[in-house]
Amino acid sequence: MPVSNAAAAVSSMDFKKCRKFHVFLVLALVFVISCSVSYKWSISGRRQEAVRGKVTILVWHWPFGNISTLQKDECWDSYHVPGCNLVDNRSLLSQADVVVYHNRELQNGVSKLPLDLPRPPAQKWVWLSLESPSNNGDLRQYGGLFNWTMTYQSDADICLPYGELIPRTTKGNYTIPAKQTLACWVVSNFQSSQKRSEVYMSLKNLIPVEVYGHWANKPLNDEQVLPIISQCYFYLAFENSVYRDYITEKLWYNAFLAGTVPVVLGPPRANYEAYIPKDSFIHVDDFASITELATFLNELASDKERYNSYFRWRSDYYVKIFHSWSEEFCKICKIYERLPPRKIYDDLDSWSRHEP
Repeated sequence: MPVSNAAAAVSSMDFKKCRKFHVFLVLALVFVISCSVSYKWSISGRRQEAVRGKVTILVWHWPFGNISTLQKDECWDSYHVPGCNLVDNRSLLSQADVVVYHNRELQNGVSKLPLDLPRPPAQKWVWLSLESPSNNGDLRQYGGLFNWTMTYQSDADICLPYGELIPRTTKGNYTIPAKQTLACWVVSNFQSSQKRSEVYMSLKNLIPVEVYGHWANKPLNDEQVLPIISQCYFYLAFENSVYRDYITEKLWYNAFLAGTVPVVLGPPRANYEAYIPKDSFIHVDDFASITELATFLNELASDKERYNSYFRWRSDYYVKIFHSWSEEFCKICKIYERLPPRKIYDDLDSWSRHEP
């Protein structure tokens, strides 16, 4: 091969190698830039997500004076709720996205609304109460002040039931506690004019009813309540007033957690069945008279198989009751983006007075 041809061949080979090398460099550079941009976008996205998701909830006063000691990041550390800043320092009012006010302290004068301080335009005020409307006092003074409600009522902006049934991932076996007493009732605030008092006065003349609480001069401490009630076939889960969705700890804690069958007096059966199985309780309204109710309870207690049927639901569900105020406040962050942004309660008093 002539020298000139050989040189040309070598030159061609070098050119091809050089071109491949340049292509490799370009691809490598594109890869590096792509990774860098992707990383920056990822970091930027996480930062923006953190900014968007961080919601500050200010507890203006703790319900019933039950002050909680908050962790630095209470919602995440205790309940794994991200992007939620729960505080109770009133000096942070101007920085709060949401401020929660418990009605009891407003009504009894222990606390008051900060109407004399500037309120950020986007800040939301939450009216909180677990009392029945007849025990909430006069709410007409709060017209046009609150954006959201937080109550046991199903149509509240933030629904806070006294308890709920959680489906089990696997069927569970429930052992019914041994029974010694036909029926029992725990009551401290007895008022003869209440419907529950009238029903009790008639029922006690027909069947034995063990009564505990301050009214009966037999108070129970927290450690005694469940063990004592668990020995009863039936617990009188009588509400002090009758309003839609007003189903309190009398059912969830006193009856269900104790392991007895609740005899309920409150809203209609259909309202209870929206929360619990129809065969998990006995409703006073199912009977034409208190005499019929008493006869039914006696017969049911003596029929073991039929009585045990009122516990079948427990293989599919377990009971979760209201546990912690801070936990419930942290839950606001979970639904914050779905809450109505421009809502105002002009007539909070009328809204709260739901009939059964």
